[in-house]
Amino acid sequence: MSPSKLNSSGDDSSVSSSQENGFLTSLSLINSEKTVQELVQQTSVQGTDDHLIEFSEALRTVAKALRRAAEGKASAQAEAAEWKRKFELEKARNLQLEYKEMSVREKYSDDKWVENSTNQSSNTPQLCCQSNGICSHEVLRDGGADSNSKTVSDKFMRKASFKLSWCCKGDQSDQQKHDIVSFEKGNITTAERSSKQISLKWESDPQTVLILSKPNSTPVQILCVEMVRWLKEHKKLDIYVEPRVRVELLTESSDFNFVHTWKDDNEIMLLHRKVDLVVTLGGDGTVLWAASMFKGPVPPVVPFSLGSLGFMTPFYSEHYKECLDSILKGPISITLRHRLQCHVIRDSATNEIETEEPVLVLNEVTIDRGISSYLTNLECYCDNSFVTSVQGDGLILSTTSGSTAYSLAAGGSMVHPQVPGILFTPICPHSLSFRPLILPEHVTIRIQIPFNSRSHAWASFDGKDRKQLHPGDALVCSMAPWPVPTACLVDSTSDFLRSIHEGLHWNLRKTQSFDGPRET
Repeated sequence: MSPSKLNSSGDDSSVSSSQENGFLTSLSLINSEKTVQELVQQTSVQGTDDHLIEFSEALRTVAKALRRAAEGKASAQAEAAEWKRKFELEKARNLQLEYKEMSVREKYSDDKWVENSTNQSSNTPQLCCQSNGICSHEVLRDGGADSNSKTVSDKFMRKASFKLSWCCKGDQSDQQKHDIVSFEKGNITTAERSSKQISLKWESDPQTVLILSKPNSTPVQILCVEMVRWLKEHKKLDIYVEPRVRVELLTESSDFNFVHTWKDDNEIMLLHRKVDLVVTLGGDGTVLWAASMFKGPVPPVVPFSLGSLGFMTPFYSEHYKECLDSILKGPISITLRHRLQCHVIRDSATNEIETEEPVLVLNEVTIDRGISSYLTNLECYCDNSFVTSVQGDGLILSTTSGSTAYSLAAGGSMVHPQVPGILFTPICPHSLSFRPLILPEHVTIRIQIPFNSRSHAWASFDGKDRKQLHPGDALVCSMAPWPVPTACLVDSTSDFLRSIHEGLHWNLRKTQSFDGPRET
């Protein structure tokens, strides 16, 4: 096409601007029918091909710039979430130190009350501020306000202290064993392992028990009545129950007016300062409910199996007296079940540390497509590294305790609950090569909803508290500093293997007949 023809058509300015942008715009072609006809009649389309090549290269450049911008934002938000997690961990440690200092200061002022107390004179707790092991010791005021327990509400109640020790094959140690790495003659060897059985030993007798029961179950209600009466009459313990359960007990008999409860969420937040032991009557769902009540430290949990499947409930309700008597005396083996701490960061946040209230999960957090018919599009980052883009029904971030739950149904591996790690399991991925991962416990995982996603996503935490995630929103998960200690019937490994054998009939097969062809 000659310049004279372009000038005569009056479209020189539009074509020149199109050439400056690197391609011919559709507007310039529509405005000039004559130009369209001449383009159709041209035999050479080299110029148009060049413009298309330049246009595709420009698109690649823009895509790379957008990806770098998204990775930069992801890195900044992940770093902010990690700093916030470290701040909360440091805050929890400072609070623990303050409690220990408070117990030291009030030791001498509290001795006189201990001498005058008839019920607790033989159970005087000792200070456990020692250098080895993990201790729990607090001086707290009982928050009960029951009309028939005025003497209890006006006195100081010392929370039971305990000590954790790590043992292996009968050997016990006062401090946690870490991997000891030696470098001798260019060879690297490890001498000790940190994954040892944990034992809890009471340094003062437990005084307060919280009982949580599964609702709408007559056998559970009958057992709860018997257990409350037995713990009060034979063990002289203070008992807390849910408001719903207290109403049921008072309906059963007015003699249960000694049972304590709470009125609002603020009192629930302080339960860990009062309760020495938590007893659950139900299945794994009741254990999840018990863990969700404690946003920080969790007292030892004794789970009784009264549900359908019980991977975390090793104790049988028929022998609750013998089990509780043994646990109250101690020592007992426990399993520290790690939890995930999840933050939702909205795209509308004014700064990188503006997040919603963190949620703690014991099993898993699930990001799925909800009722949408489109594939879920999720960008996943581990610390500052891009992992992958999930295109499928969703993604499961699970603890090792939750490896026998939703993650197992989605094709994830079963993992011993004391193995520290985070399971990364896709849900029905539209890819033949997308296999589940197990990531170390110290990483921070960030799930981003890209702006070009066709639909929203939904996040659910231990199967409840669903939140909608819009394009640009992110979910940041890391290991929480407060595990859930659950009591073991034998030890953590024996209980885990028994649960998958009895609950899932794992590797159940008829034994091959001994008669038949043999090797010669």
